[in-house]
Amino acid sequence: MRFLHTADIHLDSPLTGLSAANDLPLDRLRESTRQALANLVDYALAEAVDFIVIAGDLYDGTWHDFTTGLYFVRQMARLDQAGIPAYVVLGNHDAENRLTRKLTLPGNVHVFPAERAETVFLPDRSVALHGRSFPTAAVGDNLVLAYPPAAPGCFNIGLLHTAAGGREAHANYAPCALSDLLAKGYDYWALGHVHAREVLHEHPHIVFPGNLQGRHIRETGTKSFTAVRVENGRVVAADPVAADVVRWLRCPVDLANAADLDDAVDAIGAALLKASDQAEGRLAVVRLVLEGTSPAHAHFAAQRERLMAECHAAAARVSSQLWIEKVEVRTRPIFEQTATAARADAIGALIRSVDALARDDEARAALSRELNELVSRLPDELKGRWWKGGVETLGGGSRSPSIDESSLGTVIAAARNLLAVRILDAEGEA
Repeated sequence: MRFLHTADIHLDSPLTGLSAANDLPLDRLRESTRQALANLVDYALAEAVDFIVIAGDLYDGTWHDFTTGLYFVRQMARLDQAGIPAYVVLGNHDAENRLTRKLTLPGNVHVFPAERAETVFLPDRSVALHGRSFPTAAVGDNLVLAYPPAAPGCFNIGLLHTAAGGREAHANYAPCALSDLLAKGYDYWALGHVHAREVLHEHPHIVFPGNLQGRHIRETGTKSFTAVRVENGRVVAADPVAADVVRWLRCPVDLANAADLDDAVDAIGAALLKASDQAEGRLAVVRLVLEGTSPAHAHFAAQRERLMAECHAAAARVSSQLWIEKVEVRTRPIFEQTATAARADAIGALIRSVDALARDDEARAALSRELNELVSRLPDELKGRWWKGGVETLGGGSRSPSIDESSLGTVIAAARNLLAVRILDAEGEA
């Protein structure tokens, strides 16, 4: 017996944090969740699997219009024509009370109810599937406790949308412990909600497949469903199968050896080539992270616009399938702080005064107020370039910038370093 386990498809999820200013292929990105679902169905048909299970968040919320539901119906109809059923639980994003639009589904699709856990038997395959949908978006109860015990003589599968005790960046919905899941005696737990693939346990298998398609830079790397093979009532394989059509990647570039902007461009091109390989022929959307203590740091600050343009140009040279989502500059200047601060001239006095500022609580508080007041008065188009925690983001952003006490020390140090390098560069050129 073979079946596919997927979750967190977020069909037609809206794009966030992207700008047409970067010339990103927005239409292809908008279609990516649909194409990922089509890839899943294509695989199911090609491999003639017995059934598929969807463990919540099929949709991102109620549909903007009926085309979202219609696309799902058409994909499920393809499975129906091949005799492949699909079993679905609703999660926090597509909870029963959130879907204000509905369409009649093909007969091969079974959606588990929200008011109680239900068991569906597949007698010809000796399979029992147990599941319960979310009635509302924020489910705080441990739903596992009310799931039925394993059905004797069957291969038991539990479908559950859960944080399973809590996962970073995921609300702790339907919380449960690993021991709760094991206590049911099921042979496979098909979980959803967590967007990174994770195998919590083997024999019995308890699996988060991750989401089917990454939708932003926090969902990087390969996105997949899980193909499960069962022999003699035992899982013998539970392997990820890539379904994504767009791959989001963070691309660090060490510029410690870059003497100038031209050297940096060479290093950026080499890093982007590796990122293109990681995308395996897919559209790659990359966040470049330029880092390292670099002699070229001052060049980046002085030629910011060229740096951004060079990054996009490097991507275009590598592949027509490679796009830059954003550039983060995390490089630091080279200078020997102790030796510079010990100088008897005005440069040493300046560095010592900045260091003294960093140790003066009253001065730090006043500086923080002044900086935040200054930032609040900037035009919106300039608020996308600001220092926080020593990281400068290029390319804009929608966040309201602020500098809190925890990041002020880093900001002061970054300003000191930049100021020192500028002065020392000018001194060297004189």
